Amino acid sequence: MGMISKDVIAAENKKRAGALQRDYDHLGEQLGRRGIDIDRVKRKVSAYAVAVPSWGVGTGGTRFARFPGQGEPRNIFDKLEDCAVIHELTQATPTVSLHIPWDKVSDLGALKEKGQALGLGFDAMNSNTFSDAPGQAHSYKYGSLSHADAATRRQAVEHNIECIEIGRKLGSKALTVWIGDGTNFPGQADFTRSFERYLEAMKAIYQHLPDDWRIFSEHKMYEPAFYSTVVQDWGTNYLIAKELGDKAYCLVDLGHHAPNVNIEMIVARLIQFGKLGGFHFNDSKYGDDDLDTGSIDPYRLFLVFNELVGAEERKAEGFAPAHMLDQSHNVTDPIESLMRSATEVCRAYAQGLIVDRAALAGYQEDNDALMASETLKAAFRTDVEPILAMARQESGGAIDPIATYRAAQYRAKVAAERPAVAGGGGGIV
Repeated sequence: MGMISKDVIAAENKKRAGALQRDYDHLGEQLGRRGIDIDRVKRKVSAYAVAVPSWGVGTGGTRFARFPGQGEPRNIFDKLEDCAVIHELTQATPTVSLHIPWDKVSDLGALKEKGQALGLGFDAMNSNTFSDAPGQAHSYKYGSLSHADAATRRQAVEHNIECIEIGRKLGSKALTVWIGDGTNFPGQADFTRSFERYLEAMKAIYQHLPDDWRIFSEHKMYEPAFYSTVVQDWGTNYLIAKELGDKAYCLVDLGHHAPNVNIEMIVARLIQFGKLGGFHFNDSKYGDDDLDTGSIDPYRLFLVFNELVGAEERKAEGFAPAHMLDQSHNVTDPIESLMRSATEVCRAYAQGLIVDRAALAGYQEDNDALMASETLKAAFRTDVEPILAMARQESGGAIDPIATYRAAQYRAKVAAERPAVAGGGGGIV
């Protein structure tokens, strides 16, 4: 069951296939002179996958306003259809990461069947104790897993356990926990006691993890708490993972760091000590902006993937990070932005694969800073688009996903079927 006509994909690919083959052959010749097998890189790119966030296919917003787009998904079933479009055209996003209670349904069997019919699986589950759901007994205004009130903490724990149970029925294997707990004023809460309560609550959740599941804790330096945040940095995140046990790992969101933080070094440290759980890929300029992946600093994205490919190729023990997108789209078609982002992580992966690691190691041992840097830049400056496009085409996707999506007029089609949504409210997602 495809959301995009195969005839449209074939017609659009036919326009570009000849030029792509010439570009691919030319790049293959260039890489061959550097001792790189282009077909090997293409095979690895074809096997790469990144999960899309269910919430990402809806239009986001700012704290001041949200301006809905055409054909907004009405529910998780509509969201899955939009996610299927992304995978059909990019062939890189076979799984969807759900957010509860936003994506909660009464019939999980029907949801699983819908995903299967669309060729989609379910990635990590995401809990929500950073906002209040209709009808809940206790508010999270002053925190959730670290709240001073035991009943509120218990409610947050039970919600996370519910997310695990939903995920088990859908085939998920991980739970991502991000909390907005913290303070806006000095003295508002005791730092140590808040963290003790958080750990106690997380241990209660951890006890309910199936044997083949992982739990990802996600750090964020600020927002909505602006003076202190309970899980504020990767060091605290690492302590949490160590405290909880072998099934606990750290999730790195590229937007959850100060602008000058060395994220690739954080990634290296977490790999080194076996606690890198995965990523939320996006980009940022000032803070947690949730911009399209690679739209601001593609070199930093490449440097992160340089560490990932290095760990992959040296077969680092326990290395199996989950890759997910996490973005908010305010002024673009969310499907187009997510397709571009999926392409950008594939690009960074391909560039990481063509780094001359033997040369890099030699320059590092010789303290040749310039040539070590140039070795990385040589991979980054290489236009690997022919590899990505050929991998997509051979897998049944689109040589140019965005152009094909527009040619298919999918947005106009769903806009005619889905009622228009009124604007007004604020909110990032």
